[in-house]
Amino acid sequence: MARARVKPRRESVFGERFAVFAECLLTGVWIAVACLGVVTYPAAFAAGARHLRRRTAHEVGGWREFVADFRAAVRGGWAVGLAGWAAAAAVWVDVLAARAGLPGGPFVGAVGLFALIGLAVALLRAAAVWTPGAAWRALLADAGRRTVRDPAGSFLVVCGLAVVALSAGFLPPLAVPVLGAVAAAAVAVEERYRHR
Repeated sequence: MARARVKPRRESVFGERFAVFAECLLTGVWIAVACLGVVTYPAAFAAGARHLRRRTAHEVGGWREFVADFRAAVRGGWAVGLAGWAAAAAVWVDVLAARAGLPGGPFVGAVGLFALIGLAVALLRAAAVWTPGAAWRALLADAGRRTVRDPAGSFLVVCGLAVVALSAGFLPPLAVPVLGAVAAAAVAVEERYRHR
């Protein structure tokens, strides 16, 4: 007697989307823990984005894969993180100059702030497409071009960053899981750009 094949049970669309949302929040916690190294935030976002790409592709992956990706990404990613902090310090000096009333200070402060936002968007877009063995310099150069060529997608990433900032303003612990939503937004923007 032949056995009947059992079809795998499919989740409802709502259940699947809720599972992805829950995975984003969990990934945000993982990203926050990985960012404790101060200069490790690019690698943390890269590992988080890769984890979310695996999840949406229905591939197996969990904490161990996240840690392995983080270790691979941090090899070159720490220098990117250090450069990011240097850029943030330079913008802070610009903002202080603007507040001190120096001639041209407000203009320089505004340009510096917009440049920092653009760099943050390019970094997130680079992290969203990172794969083991990829060079951060090439990733950032390509992401910088996509940031300029795809203003709508870049605006969506900026909105994700704004959600983190607002969440931290309302309830600071809420900003931790929302980091995963920012990584998911960057992954979605890159997928959207790839399909265009």
